[in-house]
Amino acid sequence: MNTVRAFPEPAGDVSLPFPAQGVWSEGEYLNMPGSSLVEFNQGTIEVLAMPSELHQTIVLILYELLVAYVRLYDLGKVLVAPLPVKLWEGKMREPDLLFMRREHANRRHSNYWNGADLVMEVISPDDPNRDKITKRQEYARAGIPEYWLVDPTEKSVTVFTLPKQTEEYDTHGIFLMGSHAESVSLPGFTVEIDELFTANH
Repeated sequence: MNTVRAFPEPAGDVSLPFPAQGVWSEGEYLNMPGSSLVEFNQGTIEVLAMPSELHQTIVLILYELLVAYVRLYDLGKVLVAPLPVKLWEGKMREPDLLFMRREHANRRHSNYWNGADLVMEVISPDDPNRDKITKRQEYARAGIPEYWLVDPTEKSVTVFTLPKQTEEYDTHGIFLMGSHAESVSLPGFTVEIDELFTANH
């Protein structure tokens, strides 16, 4: 008797063919199926490590604080990853948290934004220099006025601001436990560092 072996169906769309690294287009990147955090860099895709519970807890605390401030003054839109931000042609990143002012709403699209007015990153342990160095340089080059870098290991928040007509951030402040991180572009928006790293963890 012949036995027919049943093979399970592939999960999701993993069987779909993908372009080779180096030849991806922005359209192929934006239409890619799946739920992984993926960034687009000059024809290649970069699959990021899945975030930890601590990472996501910090992101959501920041989101709750920032969205409350933005809604209070009707300033614009706050979102969390995953949502691609186009920095320039061929370069897309997915900041952990992003804000766009109401007057720049024309730069928001259904599946990506053209830049942002403020971005925040929680440092990932798999590659800290991606957030500390690479993305800091890229966000500055893209003209994003303010960048918050959150370090769970050091329990610190560094706020960078972009002087006009430059492509390099100045350090507004490094905020440690017992202090409040403060925004430059959003006057009155502050984050208590102790709350960020101890609340509900």
